Amino acid sequence: MTAALTLQSLPLFPLSAVLFPEGLMSLRIFEVRYLDMISRCRKAGAPFGVVSLTQGAEVRLPGQPQESFSQVGTIATIETFESPKPGLMLIRASGAQRFRITQSDQLRHGLWVADVERVPDDLVVGVPDDLRNTAEALSRLIDSLQRKAGEGEALPLQPPWRFDDCGWVANRWCELLPLPVTLKQRLMELDNPLVRLELVSDVLARTGITT
Repeated sequence: MTAALTLQSLPLFPLSAVLFPEGLMSLRIFEVRYLDMISRCRKAGAPFGVVSLTQGAEVRLPGQPQESFSQVGTIATIETFESPKPGLMLIRASGAQRFRITQSDQLRHGLWVADVERVPDDLVVGVPDDLRNTAEALSRLIDSLQRKAGEGEALPLQPPWRFDDCGWVANRWCELLPLPVTLKQRLMELDNPLVRLELVSDVLARTGITT
């Protein structure tokens, strides 16, 4: 994507989760507004935007507060699609470019759309020696997940593995760790991938995953 990327009327999927670039997300879709959105995106080969909720819930119910969401999100593309029965879609989406919302609007049937601008990709920064244990621990975890995965079972991560890239290692840990959504969002928004990895490394050390 070019540095001048802007998108108009990008459909949004506000979730109680954060999608990171190159990450994977499995979604079970049954609300009419999102069934229609995913159907249109799939037919057109178009993306949608994942943003994390700051108020409200993923499923609209009477009496709930109005949805509000973070202004930085991640473009998602549909990787796999199933519709096991009418009114239900199962998709696996992958994260691409981060974006910042410049203007948003809710359509009559409840779907949010937004004009967005590109947030620059992480610079490729090598993992320094004092954080190497964080990358090595991720490598061991992925090896363990691969050994335990059954035949045909999809992993929560996708190759290529880049254990020498601060941003990639930090993002994968952010997806795997049970961190609060607000913290994941702040980490995703950070411009400096080395700082993101340092913060993730601190979490791993406090939980005893690394030393």
